[in-house]
Parts: sequence; structure tokens; C-alpha cells
Amino acid sequence: MKPILITNINLIDGNANEPVENTSISIGNKKILAIGGDLSKDESNYDKIIDGNDGFLLPGFIDTHVHLMTNGFLNESTMNDPLSYYFYNAAKNMKDTLNAGVTTARDCGLVDIGVKMAVERGLFPAPKLQICVIPLSITGGHFDLYLNSGYDMVVQYPGFPHPVCDGVEGVLSKTREVIRAKADFVKVMATGGVISANDAPEDTQFNVKELKTVVAEAKRIGNKKVATHCHGLGGIKTSLKAGVHSIEHGTFMDKPTAKIMAKKGTFLVPTFSVINFQKKQANENKLPEDKIPKALEVAKVHKENIEMAYEEGVNMVMGTDGGVVPHGENLGELAYLTNMGMTPLEAIRAGTSNAAKCLGIEKETGSIEVGKLADLLITDKNPLEDISKLGSADNISFIMQNGKVVKNNMDS
Repeated sequence: MKPILITNINLIDGNANEPVENTSISIGNKKILAIGGDLSKDESNYDKIIDGNDGFLLPGFIDTHVHLMTNGFLNESTMNDPLSYYFYNAAKNMKDTLNAGVTTARDCGLVDIGVKMAVERGLFPAPKLQICVIPLSITGGHFDLYLNSGYDMVVQYPGFPHPVCDGVEGVLSKTREVIRAKADFVKVMATGGVISANDAPEDTQFNVKELKTVVAEAKRIGNKKVATHCHGLGGIKTSLKAGVHSIEHGTFMDKPTAKIMAKKGTFLVPTFSVINFQKKQANENKLPEDKIPKALEVAKVHKENIEMAYEEGVNMVMGTDGGVVPHGENLGELAYLTNMGMTPLEAIRAGTSNAAKCLGIEKETGSIEVGKLADLLITDKNPLEDISKLGSADNISFIMQNGKVVKNNMDS
């Protein structure tokens, strides 16, 4: 088949370079073949020519922190809904996420290998996935969903590991178990959560020896990376000592720790979307009464400390905690990143080429370069003038994933 040509576009490459105006791009065999303004001289060379209508061409975005199986982590859903509904609902979540411009996602808990297989075989539209299957949690920790009633809210079915583990031997065994379940990376709950039932966000969970065991074993089995959920400073410090690859949230970061993190090059996924979503819920009295003060405190401290970490040079990438926040609004995170201090080009890089580096796929995707996979989107809104416009899927008129058009509203 002949290549596809997209003409009349303004190219933002994802590497924070200045846009290239009025150019063209050709795509074939899933990849970007050529970029340049003179590609349309002989239209007979192409199977299809798409007029970009002077829109803005960007790389497909990468959300490094989502939970595609969930819609709010509601206990009543786990208790009342049939297990099959859980999977069908996830298919909709993935479609909404792709429709929002996210062509790749790192799922930080609950997508299993069966769902990933369905995505890879094209059974429904979805971002390309990296999965951890289930996060590791201490007894009574952030992903120990045991209620006072004695009911365990962790979804259980054959082949799906339980998250709870304790001690060096326990975490060693659980790391092997999640990798056996085909995890691409290992996720660990290293602190408590904002609204979890059994802990507080400052609580340190897992000690350095336990985390080092997880990191070493994940590296031994296929050189897999480790991501840690960390709000509290203690968990951030133990994670850095253990050598984790990325830290999620980073709420109670301090300046000395930010300096260490910047020096190590550890990725930070600040997840402004979920912090601000929970702040909104708190202000509307939609959280449990005892969690409202903590959610408001976390929102204030998070903003201050992430701004400080950015100034200290910590390496940040885009992640939303989609699934706690509504799916399909992922690129709203970009506006939070610019409000924090990034330029629009830096924020776009955080969601594209830098996010690809976090996932170890930068040679394949994340930027618009010849030879890379054609994961692309077009918007008629200039993101350098108002990046918040990307937060609405309606403003993304065209999406290509692996060279295949998965959304095209260019003519509507």
C-alpha cells in the first residue's frame, strides 16, 4: 500500500523545539517516513492525502499513570456489579482515553494480561499499554482494601494476584508473582493515600530493605522498572534509597530530597489532575467527612512542593491518575503543568517524548521523527496560545496510532 500524506499542518515535535509551520508528513508501514513542505509535489505517490487545514500536529500523548479498569474506586461497584461488567466498562474507559489523544498509557493497577492481549489484538480501540497488574501493599496499607466489616474489596478472579505482602520474603515472592502475571513494571504503594480507609498520605509503607528487594528482583527478571506511590516524605526518601525508576504524586517532597531526585534522574509523576479533583470533591462535600481536611491540605502542599521540585530540576512527566479522575480528560493535566511553571512546549514534552523515556519506549514513539511509529494527533487549537484547549477531546479532530487512523473529524 502507498503511504498516507498529511499536508498543511504546523508541526510540534514533542522535543520542545519551535513549531515547523506549513509542512507535511508521510506515513507508511506504521511509521513516519518523511517530513517536509515539498512532499506533495507528486500526489500519485500516496494512497490518501489528508488536508490538515492549518491545524497543529503533535505526537500522541502518553499518560504514565492511569487505572483503566476503574471509575472512582467505588466500593459499591465492587460489591454489586457483575465481574463481566467490570471488563466491558474498562473497554469504554480505554476508548475514551484514546479519543482524548492518549495513544499509550501506563496502567498503575488492575489491568491484567487478558485485557492487554485484547488491546494488542485490536478487539477494541485503546491506548497501547504497559501494565503492573496489581500494586504491592503492606497489610493495612494503601491497597489493602480490607474493610472493618471483614469484606475484602480487592477484585478477585483466577490468575489475578492479591496485593498484600510483608517483609523481605513476602515482597520477593509477590514481585515474582506479579511478573509471572505478565507485569511490564512493578508498582509499590510506598506511602498511604489521601482517601484510603486504613492509612494517611504521610504514612511510610515498606522499609528500605523491602523496597531494595523489589527493585533488585524486578531488575533480575527482565530488567523491569519499579514505580512507587509516594505522598509522604518518608516514602519518597526510602524509594530514592532503593533506586526506584519513578515516584508517583510526590506531595510532601522537600528541597534536599528534590535535589537528590534531580541528581539521580528519577522520574516524578505529579498527577495534578487527581490532587485537584479531590480538592474539588472536598469543597463540594463529596468525600467522607474525615477525609476532607486532608484532601484540602494535600492540594495546597502538593502545589507548593511540586513547583519547588520543578525549580530544582526534577524530571517530570505527565500522569493523571485516570480512573480516580474521569477518563477521557487526560490532557487537562497539561494546563496544570503550565500553571506550575512549565512552558507549553515543556508541558507537551512531559506528555510525549519525556513520558516515552519514562516508559523506555523513546526509540519507538513519543516524538515526531522519521522512523518512529506514527502516533499522532491534530487539533485546530494552538496549544502554545492556550494549552487548556487540549483538555477537551472535542478539540482533537484527528488521531493516528501505529499509522492507523483511529479518529477523523477533519471534515465534520
